[in-house]
Amino acid sequence: MNGRCVHTPLRSAVAVLVLSILSPIAAADADSTGELKQLSLEQLMDVQVTSVARHSESILQAAASVQVITRDEIRRSGATSLAEALRLADNLQVAQKNAHDWGISARGFNSALANKLLVMIDGRTVYTPLFSGVFWNDQDYLLEDIDRIEVISGPGGTLWGANAVNGVINIITRSAADTQGLFAEAGGGNQLKALAAARYGGSFGSGTSYRLYGKYFDRNDEVYPNDQSAGDGWHQAQTGFRIDSRASEHDSVSLHGDFYQGHAGIDTGGTAQTAGGNVLGRWTHTISDESDLNLQTYYDKTHLIDPIPRAVLNGVVLAPAGRLHDDLTTYDIDLQHRFALGGRNSIVWGFGYRYTHDVVVNAPGLGFLPSPLDQSLFSAFVQDEMAIRSDLSLILGSKIEHNDYTGFEYEPNLRLRWSLAPDQALWSAISRAARTPSRIDRDLAEPAPPYFTVLKGGSDYGSEYVTAYELGYKGRISPSTTASVTVFRNDYRDVRSTSFTPGTIIPIFFANNLAGHTEGLEVAADQRLLENWSLHAGYDYLHESLHVRPGQFDLNNALNETADPRQRFSVRSSLDLPARVQWDATVRWVDSLPMNSGALVGTVPAFFELDMRLGWTLLPGLEVSVSGQNLLHDRHPEYGFPGPARVEIERSVYGKIAWRR
Repeated sequence: MNGRCVHTPLRSAVAVLVLSILSPIAAADADSTGELKQLSLEQLMDVQVTSVARHSESILQAAASVQVITRDEIRRSGATSLAEALRLADNLQVAQKNAHDWGISARGFNSALANKLLVMIDGRTVYTPLFSGVFWNDQDYLLEDIDRIEVISGPGGTLWGANAVNGVINIITRSAADTQGLFAEAGGGNQLKALAAARYGGSFGSGTSYRLYGKYFDRNDEVYPNDQSAGDGWHQAQTGFRIDSRASEHDSVSLHGDFYQGHAGIDTGGTAQTAGGNVLGRWTHTISDESDLNLQTYYDKTHLIDPIPRAVLNGVVLAPAGRLHDDLTTYDIDLQHRFALGGRNSIVWGFGYRYTHDVVVNAPGLGFLPSPLDQSLFSAFVQDEMAIRSDLSLILGSKIEHNDYTGFEYEPNLRLRWSLAPDQALWSAISRAARTPSRIDRDLAEPAPPYFTVLKGGSDYGSEYVTAYELGYKGRISPSTTASVTVFRNDYRDVRSTSFTPGTIIPIFFANNLAGHTEGLEVAADQRLLENWSLHAGYDYLHESLHVRPGQFDLNNALNETADPRQRFSVRSSLDLPARVQWDATVRWVDSLPMNSGALVGTVPAFFELDMRLGWTLLPGLEVSVSGQNLLHDRHPEYGFPGPARVEIERSVYGKIAWRR
């Protein structure tokens, strides 16, 4: 399928060394921004993560390729959105498509309909069942209140289920108790025209804390190669709350929600309108240091109005322009229990249920049949971490899911962790994950009836599967240097293809006729050169090989599911200067990116780019900063098929003032 035939944002869905990364604000009475920068390397290696095993463990113990983006790293990077913050994870490919759309994936398959990455915010899944991907323009939060972002590359289906095929992103926000007082920020520049946000946190008593926040931004248009505006400007407002309460010595309760509304310009004309809200509740009961019970439930509602251009084939108008409406309601409940057994076994198990009600009002050029669709997802999982000996652990588990498209899916996982030394570990894993069908795979009609349909979903479209083999090392290799290295091979089968109808050729439909493999290397290293200067470097290598299965057919000759550079490299520098000045800079290099569009292959040229931020704490709690992104070029493309309609990303410079009290 041509990745350009589904409209934005749905269509977007269907080596140089520099200085800087500043440390925390130096004021003693300001909030604890930058506290991780002051930790020793030993303490940094003990940073806790929860997404790998569904319970807290040090990053050294986690038998997976995992990177943690801290709150201080986000602040010092100058990022103004979640998508920009994810550039800090070396194990992700992040490409900006236009002012409001991004391509983000791990270990490949970052096509226009990227669908193999599970994204969560505080455990709430945010991918859409329309195409099993993420509308990144809808995902936002006050970055000041993010505690950390855990990024796992590699399958996570055993614990997190379908769509955790190539990786998991878990965005974890701070507790209300950690965000007391007032925070406000404002700024603007040439591309980020305006940014304003505020948050206030307080308490209802000794055991209950709350916060309220609101934010607004307005982003300018990007440009086409001929210097004309792409008309893709974007503005959005969001507000939310969080309440955390210590109900008893062993029980804690959390309730939080977010509500947003935005407008995004579409390059083919018109404006996409988005809105939504969610409310999430979580109860945690601590039984002992080795046992706890968690119950989480959430309600999520999203609304999309997307302008769809007229459908044209070889100069013939098949359907007029129109607007597609999509209203998705999600109810989710998840129970998890962790306990120790026999002194050598740590077991975590749980079950969940998700119900979605999706109502689509079809546009003439694009539709889904049936228009309203109710779906149920049942799941259960169990994982056992067995201590074979003091330095060797075996992790074994599986998840079982039942969905309305393909029935039962099984996603087993086997991992081995060997502690070579107190600060070094070797791990390996074999795991299987599934990408279950989305509405595009099964229910798509382009154009929608009663117009002549050219492309449709496959009535028998099944799940895609991956079997992944991983081997990794992480640890301290010198008193001032830590590193992690992962090699992997992923074997895929039943990947999406396009077939034609015998006799009539059209409609073309989706099938599972592709197979293949990817191989790769992920390297990340941190070095503290001086007490006030640290460096981080990352390198990724990826080789993809997809083919049509023997005796089968694909109209695009196995070219339409991947859009990934073979190599990527970045270096970040963080420097604390006198007079409470911080200087951060990142140099990133991205190899040429093959862009597939039907049977044709185009290329996004390789590029170097430089991002930089200079911050100054004028007074305790008051900081001003200037940030620049894409400083090496006036503009350049990061994604898209070559041509006059490919959007190019412009150099961006903005200033900001932030106040914490």
